[in-house]
Amino acid sequence: MGGEGTEMAEPGESREASGEVGEEATVPALQSNGYLAGKKLDNGGSCMPLVTEKDVAVGRNAISFADLEKYPEAEAMLSDCTVGVKLTPRLSKRRLVLLAVFSCYSLVNAFQWIQYSILTSVFTRYYNVTSSEIDWLSISYMVTYVPLIFPATWLLDTRGLRLTALLGSGLNCLGAWIKCASVQPNLYLVTLLAQIVCSVAQVFILGLPSRIASVWFGPKEVSTACAVAVLGNQLGTAIGFLLPPVLVPNTYDDLNLIGHNISIMFYGTAGVSTFLFLLTAVVFKEKPKYPPSQSQAVLDPSPKDHSYKQSIFNLFRNVPFILLLISYGIMTGAFYSVSTLLNQMILTDYAEEEINAGRIGLTLVVAGMVGSIICGLWLDHTKTYKQTTLVVYILSFVGMVIFTFTLNCGNLLVVFVTGGVLGFFMTGYLPLGFEFAVEITYPESEGTSSGLLNASAQIFGIVFTLIQGKLITVYNPHAGNSFLFVWMFIGIILTALIKSDLRRHNINSGIVTVDIKSIPIDSPIEDENKTSKNKTESNMKNEKTQLAAVL
Repeated sequence: MGGEGTEMAEPGESREASGEVGEEATVPALQSNGYLAGKKLDNGGSCMPLVTEKDVAVGRNAISFADLEKYPEAEAMLSDCTVGVKLTPRLSKRRLVLLAVFSCYSLVNAFQWIQYSILTSVFTRYYNVTSSEIDWLSISYMVTYVPLIFPATWLLDTRGLRLTALLGSGLNCLGAWIKCASVQPNLYLVTLLAQIVCSVAQVFILGLPSRIASVWFGPKEVSTACAVAVLGNQLGTAIGFLLPPVLVPNTYDDLNLIGHNISIMFYGTAGVSTFLFLLTAVVFKEKPKYPPSQSQAVLDPSPKDHSYKQSIFNLFRNVPFILLLISYGIMTGAFYSVSTLLNQMILTDYAEEEINAGRIGLTLVVAGMVGSIICGLWLDHTKTYKQTTLVVYILSFVGMVIFTFTLNCGNLLVVFVTGGVLGFFMTGYLPLGFEFAVEITYPESEGTSSGLLNASAQIFGIVFTLIQGKLITVYNPHAGNSFLFVWMFIGIILTALIKSDLRRHNINSGIVTVDIKSIPIDSPIEDENKTSKNKTESNMKNEKTQLAAVL
């Protein structure tokens, strides 16, 4: 992560624009970026003088936000003037707190997703239902996501980050409190309703990591920030594997004790969710005062002319994105299926090992968290998006094969190790997909691309969970896992076919290879015409001079 409150210059930019205050010093004309409000100038809207010859002589080719303090008039020109220089972005201190709050309430949402399936045997006895009905408490997260992803991403694009964050955190809190009212053996439907509310909250959570990273973080930390945001969700899954078996041990026929333990878990979750909702209301802002990167500075943040349908259409015309959409869905859907059915896989070969099943799940996810951070740091350092994504995909496939054929070896220690290897690569892949999608679809909304990736993951997750669950029940865990790694091999092929066009990185590096929608400025065509006219008049004058000399 970059230092707080520091200015970050893109490649090719000067660290800070310098100049002397005096007769020859001028107010730098800044390109409008939509972050600061501008006002019309009194001289008919024309720009004040551009960078002086002295500025050019000393290499002044970038405008920093420190210039706004040095030249108060510069801010007034943000929406009125343009010049062929780059803005030097500034990072906000709030970004780290905002990222931490988001990661925490995403953690609680993921915890609520997995807390039932890791205690399948306990909840089937308590609610007197089948294991399939308990599986549906987890599958509901996937089913709800698919129809709601389009209105959720539309809301993010048109109403913004803050409202979306409040909805995600608020619904997560509401679902947790409804669960507190479901602690009776005959109230399975109430707990199902609560889980559906939490699943709706997830729709407003999963699409935010890449948006938060892009809007609040600089180009040298954006992938790491996205990985940390995704890490919160993974950590919630890890705690969901570890904590419920400890809080709600299998007490067999003592339903009253089971109910008491479940209520402790539910009320604790509700209290934490409420606290995080209040924090979200205080901490979350739409965007920082100054853009953190050049790619954000040149984007038009105004939703006034935004066409959500056109954005979706553009994404579905993007062949590399379609390939990533399918391959990401396969990988993440396989992860969802393994997480949901892990308890059943372990207990098939290791009876009465609910606690160790939870610990294996914890190992899988914690290893994945380490993988996520390492992959994020690697991307920020190398920008090798396709290569890293492909290598991690291949290693996830290898890990799945090894995990499958060591599952019934009779030694839980081996299962712990192979589960950790699988989790390191499979879970570590998640932020890679988000960031790769943002790169190849820029300047389309990060929320829209992330939302579509998650929708694909949920669809594959539903199908994989149902089919793998059936294969485990009818045959054995080997059959179910073999089904998954065949699909993962297909995902490797699709990933290899993706064309790597790093559009956002090219903008940040000053290599513009994609048309972007810029903010309206004062008659650029008129300025070009004036320049062209001046050049023509100058050329004619030179020709006349040369002709006179000849004569």
